[in-house]
Order: sequence, then C-alpha cells, then structure tokens
Amino acid sequence: MPQDQLRQFESVILPHLDAAYTLARYLLRDEHDAQDAVQDAALRAFRHFATYRGGDARAWFLTVVRNACFSAMRARRTEPANPDLAIEASMAVEPRATDALAIEQSEMDAVRRAVAALPVEFREVVVLRELHEMSYAEISTIVEVPIGTVMSRLSRGRRLLAQQLGGIKEIG
Repeated sequence: MPQDQLRQFESVILPHLDAAYTLARYLLRDEHDAQDAVQDAALRAFRHFATYRGGDARAWFLTVVRNACFSAMRARRTEPANPDLAIEASMAVEPRATDALAIEQSEMDAVRRAVAALPVEFREVVVLRELHEMSYAEISTIVEVPIGTVMSRLSRGRRLLAQQLGGIKEIG
C-alpha cells in the first residue's frame, strides 16, 4: 500500500475505532472477543481499502466490523453463558462516592444488561442508533436490511428494553 493510501486509511478509518469496539462489544458480549474482532476488521479494511470509494467511512467500517463479529460468532457457535458478568466486568464505570452517582451507575448497569440480553438483531440496531446516533439509512447499509426492517427492529428492541427495565408490561 502506498504511503499516501496508508495516511488516508489512518485518517478515514482510525477515528471510528471506538465505535467499532462498542459495536463489537455489544454483539460479542466479551471484551477480548470484541478486541479480536475489531483488530480482524481493521486488517480486513486495510487489505481492502483500495476498494473503498468514498462515502460514509463509519458505515463502511462498521459493516466490516459487524461481518467480523458474525464470523467470530459462527466460529464459536455459542454465546457466553453469562453475558451479564462479561458486560459488567468490562464496561464498569469507576464508582463515585455520592448516593446519586451510585444510583446512576446502577441504572446504567441495568441498561447495559438489558441491551446485552436483547437478541442480536435488535441489539445491533439499538446500539447503532442510540449509542452511535446513526441514521436509519446508515444502519440499513451496515446490517444489510431495508430501512423498514431497521425501523421495525428498533421499535421492537426499544419495547423489549422497556419491558426488561420495568417501563411497560407485555402486551397481548
């Protein structure tokens, strides 16, 4: 890869590593697997960067990350027995002294556990929309489904989250 292409890769793709890790973390439910998947995705993106034709670099790279995560899931053929423990251990925020901050931390942990418990097709659209503030069109590109399906999955995912967090009762 020529030096100018390497610099372009670094400037276009590397700013999205945090978003890539967050997506991988929620999809794989394990910090080490997520790190491996992001590294694999970065290598894939680097090898195929010559095929990148511009546009939304974040969506392009997150698509590569998503594919790397699904490859990793297929390779291990199972999800962790206790995703709550993995999420809590790797995403814990430093505890603070006041009661209000302790309550806030507890609520954040509950939300993380609820997101982690969602089926993967809902979890990925919720993470992309709510954490990365991506548009429906960007999410549609990444998960390779129509925008209507993204909207439906997002709605269902939000409803499941609300149910898990005690916001609403099961309907029907």
